[in-house]
Amino acid sequence: MSPTIPCALPEHDTPPVSRPLRLIVMGTPDFAVHTLQAVHGAGHEIVAVYSRAPAPAGRGMALRLSPVHKAAEALGLTVLTPPTLRTPDEAERFAAFKADVAVVVAYGMILPKAILDAPRLACLNLHASLLPRWRGAAPIQRAIMSGDRETGIAVMRMAEGLDTGPVGMVEHVAIGPDMTAGELHDTLAVRGAALMVKALAALASGSLAFAEQSAEGVLYARKIGNEDSRIDWSLPAAQVHDLVRGLSPFPGAYAMVDFGKGPERVKILQSACTGASGEAGALLDTQLTVACGQGAVRLLTLQRAGSKPLSAADFLRGMPLAPPQRFM
Repeated sequence: MSPTIPCALPEHDTPPVSRPLRLIVMGTPDFAVHTLQAVHGAGHEIVAVYSRAPAPAGRGMALRLSPVHKAAEALGLTVLTPPTLRTPDEAERFAAFKADVAVVVAYGMILPKAILDAPRLACLNLHASLLPRWRGAAPIQRAIMSGDRETGIAVMRMAEGLDTGPVGMVEHVAIGPDMTAGELHDTLAVRGAALMVKALAALASGSLAFAEQSAEGVLYARKIGNEDSRIDWSLPAAQVHDLVRGLSPFPGAYAMVDFGKGPERVKILQSACTGASGEAGALLDTQLTVACGQGAVRLLTLQRAGSKPLSAADFLRGMPLAPPQRFM
């Protein structure tokens, strides 16, 4: 990264305020709840919380509040769920809160320039990667799927581009060889919340400095699609293992298996690499070891459609599998 750049304020602004800051928090999923609770616990004044609108969910398709919405209501905070921020009325309502900072964590909606320019000091985004690597929607999954051994969490001053703003603080996090996306998600959520509290304190004191992102090493973490989730058994075992853990617990890597009534989808949620070998996709033993292009993986946790995840031993009790059956 280039040399750090102080957090410059417009000429008409007064120097940064000391704590507490006047905040708008914008977020939707569980990942953002930790930051909401942390900045609230740090004593900042949260004047509004923005979250995505309640969405139909479950068998009855009843409207369900987002995790951030529920957490904000539990704290007695004002919650707003506009379908868009791109109207003059919404920009005016946002600006009327006279926030010092907007804290944005996995909100799920692009912020137009009028919103980005409204807070007195900055819009700060908490992003789950070591920018500029893995800008975009699915940085946690993509890092593991690509076999990265390290990632991190970054506090970025937001700009109009996709995760292109200058970075103020970063914390590095190791990715263990068997760590799943769910485990990394939980680690980054907790550590990211603490990092945002630290960044806000530095911003309030005028000591938070930003560095422009490098133009080199940019990778985009596009949203996970169905085409990303099917296991290609011709790949080396290490890549299959990385795919499995990178999509666990959601949406889950999957393979097709014929249990006697035609192929059906089975999610693989946990695996381990082994030294066995054979034709790609072939079941090599009665312990759910499946051959890959190089090496093999042992399937440790599986889930059939409409069923709960099961250990390999429990899965095999209800659905015996043995060579020469195949995973497709």
